[in-house]
Amino acid sequence: MDRRRAFWVLVVPPALWLAAFFLLPLVLMAVVSFRADLRGGLLTFPDLGLRQYAALASTPSFLRLLVLSSLVALAVAAVATASAYPVAYFLAFRAGRRAGVYLLLLMVPFWTSYLLRVMAWKLILGSSGVINSLLIASGVLDEPVSLFLYNRSAVGITLTYVWIPFAALPILAALQRIEPALMEAAFDLGATPLRRFLRVVLPLSLPGVLASFFMVFIPTVGEYVTPLLVGGSRGSLYGNIIQDFFTKAANWPLGSALSMVMLAMTLAWVALAARLVNLRQWLT
Repeated sequence: MDRRRAFWVLVVPPALWLAAFFLLPLVLMAVVSFRADLRGGLLTFPDLGLRQYAALASTPSFLRLLVLSSLVALAVAAVATASAYPVAYFLAFRAGRRAGVYLLLLMVPFWTSYLLRVMAWKLILGSSGVINSLLIASGVLDEPVSLFLYNRSAVGITLTYVWIPFAALPILAALQRIEPALMEAAFDLGATPLRRFLRVVLPLSLPGVLASFFMVFIPTVGEYVTPLLVGGSRGSLYGNIIQDFFTKAANWPLGSALSMVMLAMTLAWVALAARLVNLRQWLT
């Protein structure tokens, strides 16, 4: 097969699929965000304006919740990435021939439903769950407390657990691309294990670390299922507000505006990270 035919066969169908089921809905949502309401049908665009964005700007609680959701997502991404790094390091440099088996074991929890794993944490953190039972049995508490469930701490713990295995994969790929000769050269030059890690392994694995961080951060900003199940009313995030406007309130234009603002903020974070990575590469 020549290159032209290979281009049409391998590139065009996925591009059309991506355009039809990702770009087109995104553009449609952006257009709907400028509508006052949905009268006249979804595909008619009369009387476009900035009413929904003005309503969003005049409601500080929306923006505060977006900032709070961003902070929660940053914390979850940071903790999940930091927790996944030792796992990836072990698989890359210490597991040896059993690395494939250990990687398979790391993926075992994802053979079950996402909802089942979240509900399992609801049982662990609940009033009659494992944590309360252990605290009561050890004499620390006299009766169960609801401190561990239906708040943003419970949401953060659950999301961190969910994302750690995924976060380990880009880091593992970055670590496996490091040439063993670099490690041997550092050893020959008298570098200690800690210095070899700080001067060789960590800098070369930073692209994978950054990829893991944003692979966790981007979906966590708009997360609504986990806050709904383990967060309750005190653990709601920005995604729950968007869901409410699309379902309960049936206000698609305002829900679309909220989504566009979240998308713009997420893209700003990604652009900033890309700029920092380019700066690091230029300095080195």
